[in-house]
Amino acid sequence: MDGNRRFATKYGMEKLEGHYLGFEKLSETLEWCLDLGVKEVTIYTFSIENFKRPKEEVNGLMNLSREKFRDLLQEKDKLVKYGVCIRVFGDITLLPVDLQMLVAEAILETYKNTKTFLNVCLAYTSREEITSAVKDIATEVANGNLKECDISESLLDQSMYSYKSSKPDIVVRTSGEVRLSDFLLWQSSYSVLSFFKVLWPDFRIWHLFLAVLYYQHYCGNLKEIENEHYLNTMHEEKGQLNDMASQQYKCNKSSDSSGEDFKSKMHSFNQEIQERRKKFIEHLDKERFNKLVQIKNGNTSQNDPPL
Repeated sequence: MDGNRRFATKYGMEKLEGHYLGFEKLSETLEWCLDLGVKEVTIYTFSIENFKRPKEEVNGLMNLSREKFRDLLQEKDKLVKYGVCIRVFGDITLLPVDLQMLVAEAILETYKNTKTFLNVCLAYTSREEITSAVKDIATEVANGNLKECDISESLLDQSMYSYKSSKPDIVVRTSGEVRLSDFLLWQSSYSVLSFFKVLWPDFRIWHLFLAVLYYQHYCGNLKEIENEHYLNTMHEEKGQLNDMASQQYKCNKSSDSSGEDFKSKMHSFNQEIQERRKKFIEHLDKERFNKLVQIKNGNTSQNDPPL
């Protein structure tokens, strides 16, 4: 949703008015997506880098976010009726406390909805998301709840803010910039990227149609490449696990160990890894949920953004 400020400058408006029009365009675009049968949309509303903007503009964007989340909560009965689940990717503790509480309430009120999904990247960068996921894994390794052999690409993937969401099929960026600006770098490896020169408030349904056509043209090849990557990754991971299990067996085997016993040990080793991974993901999910409950109840504070 890039180009709100440039749109305001182009038409002699205040920057905040450009952002307001950008939110209006978002509402319209989400209706288009619903009409097209798109079940999940991820929007980049506020980057951690945006905290570097003038204080007046940042405060205006925070007020606009408050307004929009209040609007969502006023419509929570409709959100539940139509099965809309709101998820937020990012470090929301960087936001003002009252906004944190609104965000947490919106997430929790729609937590169990499963028909459509709106993912809001707020106080987000992909680098921070990946760093946070690595820290969560490292903490559990240090605490003895995970082992080094448990770490894999899939475990890191499940540690992201987006771990419950699907990977984006299409990434659309407006305003003529041909870069992702720290948006879903991990998740968009096999997405079809569409860059449009139009400023976001001028985005039209025809641009969305064109993005869908691009996707239809290229998705087949991308899916083949993605599947090949997945199979290769699983094969490599299985080989690494077998090597580690074999080394462990050689270190512990007795003189009368049989080949059948080795297979049993191999199975047990793999089961232990899967069990530790499962417990870690369950613990992480519970920890994040409990944190949202605490934030909703006001048990939080605002952290300083990394400027």
